[in-house]
Amino acid sequence: MSENYIQEIIETRRAIHRRPELGWTEFETMWNVCNHLERWGIPYLTGTKVINPDFVMGRDETEVKDAIARAIKHGVPESFIEKTEGYTGAVAIIDTGRPGPVTAFRCDMDALPVRESDDSSHEPTRLGFASERPGIMHACGHDGHTAVGLAVAHWLSDHKEGLCGKFKVLFQPAEEGVRGARPMSESGIVDDVDWLVGSHVGGALHSGEICVQDGGFLASTKFDIHFTGLEAHAGNAPHKGHSALVAAACATMMIQGIPRHGDGDSRVAVGKLVAGEGRNIVAAHAMMQMEVRGETQEVNDFMAENVEYIIEGVEKAYQVTAKIKRVGESSTLVVCPEIFDKLEKAMSEVKGVKILPRFHAPTGSEDCSWLIRKVASHGGQAGFFLYGCEHKGHHRPDFDIQDETNLPVAFNTFISFAKLINGKQ
Repeated sequence: MSENYIQEIIETRRAIHRRPELGWTEFETMWNVCNHLERWGIPYLTGTKVINPDFVMGRDETEVKDAIARAIKHGVPESFIEKTEGYTGAVAIIDTGRPGPVTAFRCDMDALPVRESDDSSHEPTRLGFASERPGIMHACGHDGHTAVGLAVAHWLSDHKEGLCGKFKVLFQPAEEGVRGARPMSESGIVDDVDWLVGSHVGGALHSGEICVQDGGFLASTKFDIHFTGLEAHAGNAPHKGHSALVAAACATMMIQGIPRHGDGDSRVAVGKLVAGEGRNIVAAHAMMQMEVRGETQEVNDFMAENVEYIIEGVEKAYQVTAKIKRVGESSTLVVCPEIFDKLEKAMSEVKGVKILPRFHAPTGSEDCSWLIRKVASHGGQAGFFLYGCEHKGHHRPDFDIQDETNLPVAFNTFISFAKLINGKQ
């Protein structure tokens, strides 16, 4: 009965929501997934079999060690941690044993550094499954994505006698900051994939609405920038210091003023700036986290290069040193027209949904673009769809999805697509 899988989705989503984890630290989430796969007898791969370390960006070894210790404290077996080789990410493999296409479904697992709302109107708070980790929450729906993917793997395993070919369900780490899909795509795990589908809940869609995304992914580059100046007494010897704080503040304003490109939409955001030692000390340290985005790779590269030029100039102007590091990158969406009609046919089989026109307005970035690009590069077909929920905005403390009504739409779409592409001949 499909109701059993839907109940699994709800329970899994809420369990993951209680224990949110940031990118590259999703060891508890990954154990939740893999423990279920083991119980159902579904083979899976982890570690460097699904993550190529040469392409990993924005991964902090100290944070990873802390996350492993936390996961073990919360019941994750050390034997499982050893299997991960220190990298989150897993791929379930369901082989029917019959010739047919290789079809992959991708879902992401990570949360955000956002403190969850304690307002009673917020569904997780009202129903008792709000984040147990202050300052971290699933504010973008990835807990729902993971829960759907896990239920899809279970359904495929239970029904493989009526299917052909092979399936891979990708549980991808570190989508936030667009860090996880590139190393997964370069691991070889999708080199044999003929069809790949990713999805996202929310956006501009409401409950019961669904559509294919045929454009609109902005290429993006994420930067961490560390400024180092020289401390001095701010009262009696300010001339002897070089303020990293002032340098970083100046860089922030100059970055906001980068000219916009005439060949496509662009974005720039300084999202975090931490600086200084005390009110009467010329600041010796500052740290900035920022990003640029572009409608095309060329526009994004233009923005990124200008950031680097500005940092070089600020170093000289304020006599500080600055270390700039790229910690995440995503690309634009490769369009595979053949998959769109098939996705929409699969959607049409899902009861109670409204299929909206294909969506391609420039919005955010999505590192599934790397997996799509990799599959398309060897002649496969890959696509992405959106499905709605009622929310007040992504990346907010009060972000909500209605898991009992929204997530079944994605589950049934994936299942319908699987039957369409890998139905037993």
